[in-house]
Amino acid sequence: MELTNTIENNISNELVTENTQNKFLNSTLGKVINFGLDTGIRALLPDLIENQVIDIKDAILNNGFSAGIKKAISSAIDLGKSALGIVTGKFDNIEQARTVVKSGGLLDNISNLLDKGINLVTKSGKIPTEIGNIISKGKNVILDTISNNIEENFDTQINSIQRLSKYAGNWKDYYKNQNFTGMEKEYKKIENTIKDILPLENTMREIRQIENLHTLIKNKNGNFDLTKEEIELANKLM
Repeated sequence: MELTNTIENNISNELVTENTQNKFLNSTLGKVINFGLDTGIRALLPDLIENQVIDIKDAILNNGFSAGIKKAISSAIDLGKSALGIVTGKFDNIEQARTVVKSGGLLDNISNLLDKGINLVTKSGKIPTEIGNIISKGKNVILDTISNNIEENFDTQINSIQRLSKYAGNWKDYYKNQNFTGMEKEYKKIENTIKDILPLENTMREIRQIENLHTLIKNKNGNFDLTKEEIELANKLM
């Protein structure tokens, strides 16, 4: 019973649902947009010191931009899925998620939020009018930076999927050769890689199988002498 509970607890948070995918995208895109705003402001105002850039960015974020971005991302995902006819609500691959974000009008929403945010902080005197005007006129620099960062993030995820497949293959080879040291090495790579990838059903199914078997063997102190019931349990919990 203890062994069963250990495996169930390990994988319980990794079941792929529409909600888990949306949470991942909201978090990831939010960070990318935040970084893009920071980078864009630095490009438009190169003479400002670090603290001034932070103050300007925070002023915009705290005046509706940050809260609006969460809604903008959710709206873009919903609209994009509808446009692509994704009736299940779940993404099958990274490219599909990229297309959804593009077709959902996220950049247009960010553009509108920037206009409102810059206008609010300028009128309230939180940033000088001159600086507000520079940011407004150079808004496309920020939008281009955010767009490029989003593309780079999806590219990185695709590359990570390829690496993950390689690590999984290596783990299976070590498993066949009953080399637990090698399995541990590849398993740590899998753990470090998968956290930055959109959870996909096919990918997670394979990784859950690896995780289950790895946990069983690790709990047996590296003993590969698994019973039929233990192997069935590992496969059942996929």
